[in-house]
Amino acid sequence: MNRKAKTLLVLALVIVVGMAFRVSWNALRDIASAIGADSSAALLYPFVVDGLMALALVAALVLTDDDRRFALRVLAGYTAASLVLNYVHGMVPALHTHTAVRMHLAAWAPANWVLVLLATSLPVGSIFFGSDLVAKVLHHRPTPASDAASGSASAPTAERGEGAVQPASAPAPDSDPAPLPGPAPARPARVRTAPGKPRAPQTPGTGRTVRPVRTDAELLDALRDLRTGAVGPVSQRAALAALGIGVPRLRALLADHDLTLDPIPAPAPLHLVDTDHGDGAAAL
Repeated sequence: MNRKAKTLLVLALVIVVGMAFRVSWNALRDIASAIGADSSAALLYPFVVDGLMALALVAALVLTDDDRRFALRVLAGYTAASLVLNYVHGMVPALHTHTAVRMHLAAWAPANWVLVLLATSLPVGSIFFGSDLVAKVLHHRPTPASDAASGSASAPTAERGEGAVQPASAPAPDSDPAPLPGPAPARPARVRTAPGKPRAPQTPGTGRTVRPVRTDAELLDALRDLRTGAVGPVSQRAALAALGIGVPRLRALLADHDLTLDPIPAPAPLHLVDTDHGDGAAAL
């Protein structure tokens, strides 16, 4: 609906309410005169009843939830009271003369007492309920547009039966905060070894390989195995890699035992010589 149509609708509502107020004016004014109000009070009495009805209607449009229901109850109560007083005004012809004299609103005394109590309590109720409605409207905080949009977006999800994401609950004030995660422990470096060769031990936490300390006897045995069957002189790099030692220790080992990196010659094979001594025996 465009703005012009809304303006016409509100204007039509104001006109209808104004005419209805004018029709109810005489009845409420005459009832006020019948219960003892003077001319000025009787003139203002219709504003007390119908005016609070208009105020409750506006408050019901602004407020929400329980406050809105309260405003609707006030509107319904004052509408019913105005209807009863208008009905009594139509049933008692003597009220139409508009004379400032007190008279009975009903022939039955209990009914007259109830009607007088109703008519006299409306001004007091207007003060109480009107002040409460105005305070509720002034303290009302409208729902932000973002919350309304999120609520409307989550409504179809709930209807389809999908699980809505619940917000993370805040920790209790008395509970201790969760400890912050520390740095991840360093993973030791993986050392590739040849198949069938045992893996050398590593220093914990550093991932560096720790080579075992070998004695001179073990080094000599390894060096002898390296020189045995070698085609040519063993290179220094090959010797260092095989023995797992440094250059200074390799030189000291060779100097202390008067060794070189030359290959060890294989022993000459033994040949059996057959010598015939006449007795049929074989000699070497």
